[in-house]
Parts: sequence; C-alpha cells; structure tokens
Amino acid sequence: MKKGFDNELYVKLQSEKILERIQKFGGKLYLEFGGKLFDDLHAYRVMPGFEMDAKCKILLQLKDQSEIIFVISAADIERNKIRADFGIPYGADVLRLVDKIRALGLLINSIVVTQYTNQPAADNFINKLHRHGIKTYIHHKTKGYPTQVDVIVSDEGYGANPYIETTRPLVVVTAPGPGSGKLATCLSQLYHEYKRGVRAGYAKFETFPVWSLPLRHPVNVAYEAATADLGDINMIDPYHLETYGVTTVNYNRDVECFPIVRSILTKITGDENLYCSPTDMGVNMAGFAVCDDEVTRRAARQEIIRRYYKAACDYKSGNSDEAALQRIQLLMNENKISVDERTIVRAALEKAEKCNSHAVAIQLEDGRIVTGKSSKLMSACSGAVLNAVKLLSDLSDDILLLSPIVLAPIITLKKEVLREDKIKLNLSDVLTALSICAATNPVVEKAMDKLKALKDCEAHSSCILPEGDLSVMRKLGVNVTCEPEFGTKDLYGF
Repeated sequence: MKKGFDNELYVKLQSEKILERIQKFGGKLYLEFGGKLFDDLHAYRVMPGFEMDAKCKILLQLKDQSEIIFVISAADIERNKIRADFGIPYGADVLRLVDKIRALGLLINSIVVTQYTNQPAADNFINKLHRHGIKTYIHHKTKGYPTQVDVIVSDEGYGANPYIETTRPLVVVTAPGPGSGKLATCLSQLYHEYKRGVRAGYAKFETFPVWSLPLRHPVNVAYEAATADLGDINMIDPYHLETYGVTTVNYNRDVECFPIVRSILTKITGDENLYCSPTDMGVNMAGFAVCDDEVTRRAARQEIIRRYYKAACDYKSGNSDEAALQRIQLLMNENKISVDERTIVRAALEKAEKCNSHAVAIQLEDGRIVTGKSSKLMSACSGAVLNAVKLLSDLSDDILLLSPIVLAPIITLKKEVLREDKIKLNLSDVLTALSICAATNPVVEKAMDKLKALKDCEAHSSCILPEGDLSVMRKLGVNVTCEPEFGTKDLYGF
C-alpha cells in the first residue's frame, strides 16, 4: 500500500500542539477528543499511512500528563445505538475501550453518563460500572441550553452537574460517537474549575474535516459522506476568514454552535477574545502530515464509493431513511465520482450473472481478482475467501482445502443438534474448518497463513451479506461493499 500520510510526523506535531495549548492555559486543559482512539478505520482508509491507533500513540506521548474521561449519552444506551464499523452497541464499545486503554497503562478517570432522565437501560449500565469499581458520574440535560447563557453558566446549569476530580494537566474527554455530550462535559468542568479559582482551558481535537486542506478535497468530502446520516456539511469558517483573512474548513455544527460556545466561554472565563473562530478552538495537525496528496485523493474517492454502498444497503434494509443516501449521491455527482471507479464491482456482478447465483469478488493487493459463488455447501463469501488463499498460496483451483471428514460433523451439528434451518456453511464455519484441517495438512496450513494477506483488500458482493459473513470479513480487514439487493426472500437473518 502506497502511503500518503506520515504517521510518525503526525504524532510528533500533534503531541507538540496539545502541549502548546496546555501551556496557553497555565497548565490545565480539557480536550474534547473527537473521532476514534482505536480502530480509526475511516482515517486509516482515506489517508493511507495513518495508523488506526495514532491517537492512542499521541496520548502515550503525553501519558504522565493526561487522564481520560469517557462520556456516553443515556439516550444512546437506551436505544442501543450501534457503532457501525464494528456492529456493537455504544455501551459495549465504552467497556471495550476502557479495557484497551487500561492495558496501555493510560489513566482512566471515570465514565460520565450524560443526558440522563432515569432511562432503565442507563441505570443497568451504571450499576454494571459500579460493580466493576469504575467511578461513574451522572449529568442531566443542561438547564437553559442553548439560548440562556446566564442560566447555563450558573449553579442551575453546569453547576447542577457533579464536579469530576482531576489531577493532571491534560484531561481528555472522549466518547464512542458524536452527540454523546463531550462539549457539555468539558464546559461543565470548566465552570467548576473557575469557581475553584483554577484558570483551566478548553480545546477541541477533531481529525475531520481537515481544516488545512481545501473545502472540496476528497478527504473532506469523504467526511461528509461518512456523516451523511448526521447531515454534517463542510464549509469555510466565516469567523476565521473575517478575523484573519485566512480560509479554513470546518463543519456546519461547529460553525452554527460557535456563537453559543463563545458566549459560554466568555461568561465562564471573563475573556471575550479567548477564541475568535471554531478553527481557533481546534488543535488538529493531520493536514500537515499528508505526504502524497494524490494518494490521499484516490483513497478518499474510494471511501466515498464505499459509503454510498453502505448507505444504499442501509436504506434497502430499512435501517435508515433515504436522505443520507441522496446526500452521498449528490456528493458523488458534484465531485464526478462514479461507482465504476471501484473495479471490483463489475467482477462480482459478472460472476453473479454468469452463475445465476450470489457472488463475491475479492481484489488482492497486486490487483488480481478472485471470485466465489453461493453453493449448497457454503456461502459466496466463504468460497471467495478460500479461492483467494488458494491463489495467494499458488495452489491449483481443484485442490480441496476442507476435508469432508471435518465438514461432515459441522453440518451434522448445525442440522441435527442446533436445528438450524440453513445448514449452508458461513465464513466463520469455513474458517473454523480450515484451521482444523491445517493441523494435519501442511498445504492447508500454508493457505491459512495467507488469510493475513487479505487485510486492506477490496471486496464486493452481488447482494447484501448476512451480518455473520460481514462481521468476519471486517475482522479479516477486508473492505467490503454490497449491492443493495437481498440475497433471499426470507425476512429473518438479513
């Protein structure tokens, strides 16, 4: 994979910028930390060379000076909001992140449940945290927000929230997704700090949109596509342009909220000129680590196409309305992006037409394409992955990787013990069988070793994949898209 982003430079520049902002506020900064701490798959895909855990590496540079507060909205817990790229609920994702961060030796201060209104699911989540000995705080909706600044910045507003005791110069406030209450938590803490005579500061760390790249740069357009369901729109920061005469990029929610945030900050700190624009509030240095613009442009265009297929499948499945899909289609038209740029699509559709069945195509790193079709024995995804590892291992197509002796008891288990209606082997079944066969067959072991080579490969399915196959493909690191068509008339399981 050709790199378009210098991750080492990014970690260095970003760490220095955060330290600089801490010093600006006399040694205490609340940093609203957007995006993903781990598994930042979007940034990884649109800026090749960006490491998925880059933000964690930044925090490790600041390990002795930082502590982390997680926030999660009680409303998101109640409606079981799902993190799309992993298919897990926000609540579970917070627990997963806590485990991973603890393993790195970073200090976790607490978890804040925001927008709390006695939701039963939120109560269960809080009880679970308490029983695991995790310090937990509850924040209610802020009285007076967003228009009554005098109420917001008072004991009835931010003062109604409990003060979170912190001990380090940098307090990172992060969340599993947008709308969780990061900003409100930061400003609530700022209010309490000033009441205690501590002149703390606030800043925002958000990777996208990249303020130092052009407005219509594909990397920034890809961010719009990724947040089409939220209605985020990139725009020139009018406050920055008016104050400094410099063109920078921000997004509509930050620009629209800036007058309110500035008024709140002024009321808390007494400084009318603390920040002159939304861009001023940010510390993002990602744009300065782009080392090959053309590589990032190509990668971002591909991501926009992937987002289009995701939105189309979500709409077809009834998981979203048509607005997000239409928004991405408009972005593609404006930027002259066609699905034809995703070469793997044609291969999958041609295979499906030729075989008159569901098909999956995988494009390997060297450009070679392999396909698999649905059969009575296994799913198209399973067939494509097996064919891919055969090709990577230079094995003849007629070699059987899976022994019938191993497959027979798996089929019997599914049919007679688990009483499953569909005994077709999914990708998880096939990989389990492959691993068993590898124990006694060196040829299969060689093929199994090639599974790691599927990371970052592209794949396309002629219909919407079942969640089981899709989940395993994600774990393999394959970038999968699907045609917005159902693979079966059955209602259950899709």
